[in-house]
Amino acid sequence: MKYLHTMVRVTDLEASLDFYCNSLGLKEVKRKEVEAGRFTLVFLAPEGQEEAQVELTYNWDPENYSGGRNFGHLAYEVDDIYAACQHMMDRGVVINRPPRDGRMAFVRSPDNISIELLQKGEALAPAEPWASMENTGEW
Repeated sequence: MKYLHTMVRVTDLEASLDFYCNSLGLKEVKRKEVEAGRFTLVFLAPEGQEEAQVELTYNWDPENYSGGRNFGHLAYEVDDIYAACQHMMDRGVVINRPPRDGRMAFVRSPDNISIELLQKGEALAPAEPWASMENTGEW
């Protein structure tokens, strides 16, 4: 398993970038505008530590975040997303967002923290039981 990033939702992207970059000293690593989803992702990291990223997620439509929803999730890359999800299911972990696409899944920690699992490299071919598995709860 490899640490990827921690995501936090922000309500004012410019003010957040000013804080994280100009006050805290992080550098912008990459940015992704998703017009269809109406959000912007900005990945920041300390100089020389691009592997230790924070993802700022800015939703273009105003939203009131409560219950820790602004924190977002932890993300980890796995060698085989299907095997990782099966291992967790075997241990009683609920797969809140199954890897239907062979690329991404979400589970929650005992403290209700969202954990995103991402397939290393290219997505795996869709496979059952994952391809037809429904979401469970929130992720």
